[in-house]
Amino acid sequence: MEKLDPRWLAYALATAYHETGGKMVPIAENLNYSASGLRATFPKYFSAADAEKYARKPEAIANRAYGNRMGNGSEASGDGWKYRGRGICQITGRDNYRKYGCEDNPDRMLQVDVSVNAMWDGMTNGRFTGKKLSDYFNSNTTDWVGARKIINSLDKADKIAAEAKLFFAAIKAAA
Repeated sequence: MEKLDPRWLAYALATAYHETGGKMVPIAENLNYSASGLRATFPKYFSAADAEKYARKPEAIANRAYGNRMGNGSEASGDGWKYRGRGICQITGRDNYRKYGCEDNPDRMLQVDVSVNAMWDGMTNGRFTGKKLSDYFNSNTTDWVGARKIINSLDKADKIAAEAKLFFAAIKAAA
């Protein structure tokens, strides 16, 4: 068996830490945003007027923000809410749930084994964005910030990079 690159483990742990709000267990995204929170988090999908209308309506927010993308149907289909973020890396969208055998039962992503396996597979094999851990951590590269592209563009990349470095230091100290 090939030795696990500790940077991969550190980055996966930091991702789980960030995506679960420090809980480190599978969770479901609640989407209970204020109007200002909606504008900060989903500016592409909510104008100022729309943010006021949708504020504190999690199901409506999910259907709007996640409708017509990631394999989801329209806002009216309810797919945004059905396939909202779940798990330790917040799998989102019908396409991703289908990849991991959870399309018919999205709450399966709240099971630890299903969630961990999906995260690790997605991060090591590039099944979320086409980017994978080996693109950012290999014999020639260590890119803690760029690795965020594995999950979610560069959203919160600096914060997660800092957390990954702390996990990496702990792993090295324990070795």
